[in-house]
Amino acid sequence: MLRTTSLFLLIALCASVLAWPKDPPPHPIAWPPDKPLLEFTVGKFVHIGSYGGQQTYNVELAVKNLSSKRISHATFFFYVFDKQQVRIGQGYIELSDVSPSETVKMTLNAQTTGVPSSFSVTPQILPPELAGAAPPKPIGVTVFSVPAGAKVSVDGKPAGITPIVVQVVPGGHTLQFEKEGFNTGTYPMMVSPDEVTGGTVTYELGTSLHDTIELRDGTVVNGDLQYVDATTVVVQLGGNPQKFPRNEVKRILLIERAAMNQ
Repeated sequence: MLRTTSLFLLIALCASVLAWPKDPPPHPIAWPPDKPLLEFTVGKFVHIGSYGGQQTYNVELAVKNLSSKRISHATFFFYVFDKQQVRIGQGYIELSDVSPSETVKMTLNAQTTGVPSSFSVTPQILPPELAGAAPPKPIGVTVFSVPAGAKVSVDGKPAGITPIVVQVVPGGHTLQFEKEGFNTGTYPMMVSPDEVTGGTVTYELGTSLHDTIELRDGTVVNGDLQYVDATTVVVQLGGNPQKFPRNEVKRILLIERAAMNQ
C-alpha cells in the first residue's frame, strides 16, 4: 500500500510540474506610446509568496533610454492587469542617471490579487528632460443632462448615459447629447491645463419633439397627445394609441405645433 501511495504522489507531482505555465515571452512597453523615449521590457515573473489572497512577485525588468538625453531621475508606477484588463496590482520603478541608448536591468517587487496577464507604466515623477513628453493627464468631468438619461458622445465617441463621469485631456472638446423625443444638442467645452478632476457640466436638452405626460408614479412618457376626457388620457406612442387613467396623470406638457393650412 505504501509503495502504491508513493507512486500516486509521484505521478501527481509530475502532472503538476507539466501543468505549470511557462514563462511568458518578454513584453515590451513603449513610453510614451506615440514617440517612445523609454522602452520597458517585462521579463520573468517569479512568485515568492502569498498572504491573505495577495500574491507577491519579483519581476525582471529592462529599461532602455531611447532618447538623446541623459535621464537624471524618474519614477514610474508599474500596473498589473488580469485577462479581463482589470487592474490587480502594482509595483514601483526608479531610474537614475541613465545615459542615451543605455539599458538598465532591475528586479522590482509587485503585489497582485490575481494572475498577471498584461502591464502598463505611468509616470510619477519626471525630470525636465522628459516632462514635456508626458501625455496629458486625463481630467474627470461629471456630465448631467436635463432630463437625465441622455446618450453622451465626446468628440464623436460614445461615452455613456447621463449622469456620467467622462475623462478628457486639456483642450477643446464637443459633447453631443441624444435622447429619444428630444432634439439632438451639442455643447462645446474647454478644459484648461490647470483644471482638476471634479468639475461638472449640465446641459438642458433641446425642445421636445413630442408632448410630455408625467405620471404620478414618476414615469415620464413622450408621445403625441390624442385627447383627454374626464377619465382617460390617450397618447400616440410609436404609432399606437395608449390609454392612461386620468387620475394617474400628474402633468401634461404640450409642444407648440405649426398651424395646419385650411
